[in-house]
Amino acid sequence: MLLMKKVAVYINILNCSLIKYFAKELSRNDINLTPEQYLVMDVLWDAETLSQQAIADIIQKDKNSVTKFIDSLEKKGLVYRAINKKDRRVNDIIVTEEGMKLKVPTTEVAINLMRNVLKDIKEEDLISFDKVMNQIKENIDEAVKDVEN
Repeated sequence: MLLMKKVAVYINILNCSLIKYFAKELSRNDINLTPEQYLVMDVLWDAETLSQQAIADIIQKDKNSVTKFIDSLEKKGLVYRAINKKDRRVNDIIVTEEGMKLKVPTTEVAINLMRNVLKDIKEEDLISFDKVMNQIKENIDEAVKDVEN
């Protein structure tokens, strides 16, 4: 039981620590994004246009949180909302030219951050870690389905 608790605590601590570290690195590199806003921009950089619901589903955040992130990104001129042509009830979120300019420098910050975080860890250990984390995610997804049914 103690090991299970330790794993749960470590996952939470690592998540919080990584977010704080990323926020500091973004700020230090004069990138005016929060880590959460980065998540939104990162999925939009790949897709260029997504609905708010699709963004929420991809980054695993509730729709209200995503709405707040998008509001701030819109105020910064990085994205804009457009009514979906096929379904007027849906807002599409589209990256502006200014938003696209952030892709390369922000991605470089994220990559360098992860290089620092993962330094001195053997590749085979990272592969094992990846497998374990994927299994944990699958177990969570299965447990959530069971609770919902």
